[in-house]
Amino acid sequence: MTAYVATRISRLAHGVVRAGCLLFAASVSGSAAYAAPDDTLVYCSEGSPESLNPQLMLSGTARNATATTIYDRLVDFRPGTTEIVPALAESWTISADQKTYLFRLRRGVKFHGTGFFKPTRDFNADDVVFSLNRQWRTDHPYHRMGGGSYQYFQGMGMDKLIVSVERVDAHSVRIVLSRPDAPFLADLAMPFMSILSAEYGAKLLEQGRPEDIDTEPIGTGPYAFRSYVKDSMIRYDANPLYWRGAPDIAHLVFVITPNASVRVQKVRRGECQIAVAPPPAALPAIRQDKSLVLREQEGLNIGYLAMNTEKPPFNNVLVRRAVAHALNRQAYVDAIFHGNARPAINPYPPTLWSYTDRVRTYPHDPAKARALLREAGYSGGFSATLWTLPVSRPYNPNGRTMGEMMQADLARVGIKVELVTYDWPTYLNKVRRGEHDMAQLGWSGDNGDPDNFLYTLFSCDAVTRGSNNARYCRTDFNRLITDARATSDVKARSDLYARALAMLADDEPVVPLVHSTVFRLMTTRVAGYVMNPFDIDYFAGLTLKD
Repeated sequence: MTAYVATRISRLAHGVVRAGCLLFAASVSGSAAYAAPDDTLVYCSEGSPESLNPQLMLSGTARNATATTIYDRLVDFRPGTTEIVPALAESWTISADQKTYLFRLRRGVKFHGTGFFKPTRDFNADDVVFSLNRQWRTDHPYHRMGGGSYQYFQGMGMDKLIVSVERVDAHSVRIVLSRPDAPFLADLAMPFMSILSAEYGAKLLEQGRPEDIDTEPIGTGPYAFRSYVKDSMIRYDANPLYWRGAPDIAHLVFVITPNASVRVQKVRRGECQIAVAPPPAALPAIRQDKSLVLREQEGLNIGYLAMNTEKPPFNNVLVRRAVAHALNRQAYVDAIFHGNARPAINPYPPTLWSYTDRVRTYPHDPAKARALLREAGYSGGFSATLWTLPVSRPYNPNGRTMGEMMQADLARVGIKVELVTYDWPTYLNKVRRGEHDMAQLGWSGDNGDPDNFLYTLFSCDAVTRGSNNARYCRTDFNRLITDARATSDVKARSDLYARALAMLADDEPVVPLVHSTVFRLMTTRVAGYVMNPFDIDYFAGLTLKD
């Protein structure tokens, strides 16, 4: 995919910018101390985004690089909460049958420009229709761009849920659904529902360069994209015409720094002002350093081991249960998270409504694991690959170390595993194609609804097109989670989800490992930062103190 490589800054107007960016990247990546300019916020990210279009990707890495910088959505979450607030839509009404949504759009919203494109009009209904239809309609001129896979849109069944997206007038859009869908409004606030420019898309088609819509993106967000050097740096400039008001910080730079310890050192030296996921072992020293600020909150997340249920022997539930009994979750919490996590039994944490502990559990029990393997016909064990996470995420800050501990646990019950890894975009693509045996993965909630975990991670829709990395498809389970979406009654939904969780625990397509605390490290210069329950960072409201 073209977005995986460095963005082509092929226009003369961008040549100077790119050269400056490369020099800047070299300075922040070098060993010498570097102080960011007073008008620049440098953000130490843990990896390269899979794409610069949030419609095309799933990871938190890419969401942070796009959704709250370049783009806006019809609605948004108030920072720090799960409360839905107006954004590009000023207001909306919902029909009595809960299937028709009418959105009144904000006027006067400006799109960014590039060195070769200047918008001639403000945001309007055409942009909403263009953005949703790109993901939904196979005959849309941009649908196949980037491979034609919209993992979130398709994996959540939006292509089946939506009946029509209609332009009522320049400032009104009507969306009609095939059935009531309780989380639909919250889903519209998620990154994959970001709004692109229809005018920009038409211009790029006219010029024969449609791929630039994803590699040189424009949106209406607080920061305009300027350049991307893969595995090095992403550069943005403040949008002076942002509808919420121009950001106080003139420039934003993502410095891609996979090593968590290096991220801490960059913050200490003033090379970064914010860093994601500091290593748990460093937290005590960080807390004692008065030049640093550590923000933390209980994460709405799950770290898990996905077993490919389409491949033998993981198509055998007894084998999957054996793997679950073999893994020592508490040891991972102690050694890797230094206590900043809790062992998991479900695919979402107890803080999320509808959670239940009345499910089958798999305490660490090697003898039970060996007995299950014998019952499954694998008394001599078997060999497999185990893919280890190549980036540090809150739900797994050290994939390699966790992989080595899993390898040892599995060896004790006769399962011999080879550890494998890839760069982050390649890892995600290979897992999506089902090439793995077992793979470390995780999920941070996007909208505060259980549907965001159960449908996204385990629905039949998401097997080939979304994030169902266990490739698990069970008809009666799928019916439960689909029925839960169709009612707004919280108690009824909770009952359905409780039954679904019990069924999932019986089948154990993934081994839930941990729910972790989420951390952000920053310097004392940063003001206005708000921790977000979805592990995504908002930059528009930040300021830098002298």
